[in-house]
Amino acid sequence: MDEDLKRGGAPGGGGTAVRSRAEPRAAGTPKAVAIVWALLGLNTLGSAGAKTIVPLPRSLIQMVTMGALAAAFALALTLNLRLRVRPSAFVFLLTLLLVPSVISSADLESGFGALFRCARLALFVGTLWLLTRWWDGGLTFVRHHIRMYFAALGTAAAGLVISPGAAMPETYGGRLVGALWPLTPPQIGQYAAVITGLTVLLVMGGRTTGGSAAAVIVPSLVLLALTHTRTATVGLLAGLALAIGSLVLTSAAARRFFTWAVLVCAVAAVGFASALQAWFLRGQSRENFTSLTGRAKVWDALLAAPRTTAEQVFGTGLGDKSFGGLPIDNSWLAVYNEQGLIGLTLVAAFVVVLAGVALLRPPSLPRACAIFLISYVAISSYTEAGLGDASPYLLHLALAASLLAAPAAAVQGTRPAVPQPRIPRWARR
Repeated sequence: MDEDLKRGGAPGGGGTAVRSRAEPRAAGTPKAVAIVWALLGLNTLGSAGAKTIVPLPRSLIQMVTMGALAAAFALALTLNLRLRVRPSAFVFLLTLLLVPSVISSADLESGFGALFRCARLALFVGTLWLLTRWWDGGLTFVRHHIRMYFAALGTAAAGLVISPGAAMPETYGGRLVGALWPLTPPQIGQYAAVITGLTVLLVMGGRTTGGSAAAVIVPSLVLLALTHTRTATVGLLAGLALAIGSLVLTSAAARRFFTWAVLVCAVAAVGFASALQAWFLRGQSRENFTSLTGRAKVWDALLAAPRTTAEQVFGTGLGDKSFGGLPIDNSWLAVYNEQGLIGLTLVAAFVVVLAGVALLRPPSLPRACAIFLISYVAISSYTEAGLGDASPYLLHLALAASLLAAPAAAVQGTRPAVPQPRIPRWARR
């Protein structure tokens, strides 16, 4: 699979590299950049989740994840010693987000952990700045993203094989969790949905073989189904619809895929309506389903809580994305609670900027991948937190920003031609 993704072979083409005219070559990207990206992903795996087969102390997990972030920054700095960075509105706005985060965390209302999270966010943003040197609108980082999260799903699959009872505990309603590494069902569902969507776009654009794509898509969809994660499923379907829709006018493969997808969805909706409804409800009552599994009660309490002017503007400091001991599970409310109205404005700004740039770009496979990622994150932000702190969602958006970056040649421009003196016609004879 890795070799096919790396070669960019077309389906049935025997591994022959296929590149569109608009896609720049990524030959200048060091292989170690993939390690940096994987370390960033490891840092965002988190330390809270289900009980693992071999108990892992939370302090040990935090040491591994934070060590991964420090190693990612150090390696990126080694690769980019001259600190060559490219302009990025997304990373710039993310850097500005540090300001309300530090101001609100400085009074230690949320404890020393708030300042620790600020330092983590600063390292995360600093590493992204160092990586912008290789953001050229190509698909190199897409392949890194798929391999990284496919490896994370591999740990969940291995845990399911080793101990099915630990991997699908009753405490989570029989949903799939990480039995080797403490991954929650929403995390597994998110990783499965994202790499499934990206792989579908790659195979549709002729950037990998059908066999390699199936090796990623089939197990990912199985794991997604076992997690019963509704947000990831809706995000996958809606994101793919928008991404493929952006290619319909210019790609025959996109038109064929879109037609078949509509037919399959129509047949599934008619023939498996009751099964799909039972899967979505997950055994919950309709009242619990409409209240988003109790999330709405936490949201109402958060909005009704009294706040000082400083807390409204700057927030209460970076925390664990909870309110009253319960998870907030909404990126926008979590940002408002921890980073205030300023943080909320900055997060909305970089999402809108990415979406606007994606809409203005001409149709292409990198643009379609970026649209999928932005759409997925926007949908997930309603029931998942993470847009205001180092998280997989910010990593997805960073990947989208790399896909929307202009090629290096377009930014640097070609060397202007030296004007030649005009030679009279009689002198040329």
